[in-house]
Order: sequence, then structure tokens, then C-alpha cells
Amino acid sequence: MHVNKVFWENPYLTEIEAIVTGVDHNTIKVDRTIAFAFSGGQESDAGTIGGYKIMQAEKQGNQIVYLLDEHNLSIGDHVLISIDWNRRYRLMRLHFAAEIVLELIYQHFDHPEKIGAHISETKARVDFCWQGNISKTFPLLEDEIHRLVAGDLPIISAFSDTENERRYWKIGGFAKVPCGGTHIKRTGEIGGLLLKRNNIGKGKERIEIYLNE
Repeated sequence: MHVNKVFWENPYLTEIEAIVTGVDHNTIKVDRTIAFAFSGGQESDAGTIGGYKIMQAEKQGNQIVYLLDEHNLSIGDHVLISIDWNRRYRLMRLHFAAEIVLELIYQHFDHPEKIGAHISETKARVDFCWQGNISKTFPLLEDEIHRLVAGDLPIISAFSDTENERRYWKIGGFAKVPCGGTHIKRTGEIGGLLLKRNNIGKGKERIEIYLNE
């Protein structure tokens, strides 16, 4: 059974009512949710279900299983799911910033191999197989990011395959990219960014991305 992932339809929703559809000790399932589970390098949301803190969220096929603090929930219970909006919004902004950095690297630098990525609420990172110092790309990246952010362009997020829950984001005239994360609506929401280089091993370079607030 699929859980209705409302965080795709409306990633700006901070509360939603749901029904508990499964209980196994401290883990539960619900019929619909706004609490994102770790996927594609993007960390899970923080929040509560029925007032109980979400300790962990795990994607299992088309389902999401939530590990809660000690609880007394039962199948059929109506619960309120609430998320930490400040954390969610920072994750969305940093996630999309990382998406743009990755796409710009692919477009301008002969599609190097991406070997890792992670998005937290404090920073995002993208890792590459790369010879030399990747910070030499920063002037181009910063100019292009500034152009996209200043343009405040609309970001379309939709299904490419509804049955298998495959999604994409698209910016007209820039790119269309497969991605199942939570996305902001416009590029202007990203705001200012700071890029840093980290050499993580021979032939391996990391771009770290911070919100410049």
C-alpha cells in the first residue's frame, strides 16, 4: 500500500491530519504524510506524529515507516502530523542549491562522476571524481547561480511516472532533472550562497554549499 506523500503536492504544509495504518512496537505507518524520509541524500524532517517525536523516518518501497518515542497509538487512530518548518525550509533551499550546482557542473564540465551528496539543515555537499582543484569552477558557478536566483524563475515539480513514484524538477530554459526530494517553488527562495572546496582524497573533490544569511 502506498502512503500519500503530501510533501510532494505541497512542500509548504506544516501540519496534516492522518490515520494510523500500521503499528509494530515503536514504529508506525500512516495513510498520508508531510514528514519526508531520508532519500537521495536529503535528511529526514523533524517533527511529531500524534504528539510523539519522530526519532527516525525510513523509506521502504512506496511506504514510509516512522520510529517514534514511546507511544500508545493504535491502528485507526486519527493523528496530527507536524513538522519543524524552519528545518524543512532550510533543507529545501539547500537541496535545490545542490541540485543547481550539480547540474551546472554537468553542463559545463564534461559530466564528471558524482560520488556522493548529502543535504542537512546547515549545509549541502556534492562529491565528485575530479582531477585538480574544483574551486576553479566557482566563478562560473557563482555567476550562474546568481543569475538563476535573481531571475526568481518558477520551478516545476511533478511525476514522470506516477505508479513508480518517479519525479522530476524543471526550470524552463535551464534543465529538467529526475529528483524525489522536496522543492521550493521559485529560484529566488534560495537566496545568497557560499561555496567552499574540500579535497576529500586523491582525485576526489567536494563542493560544500552554505546559505549566506
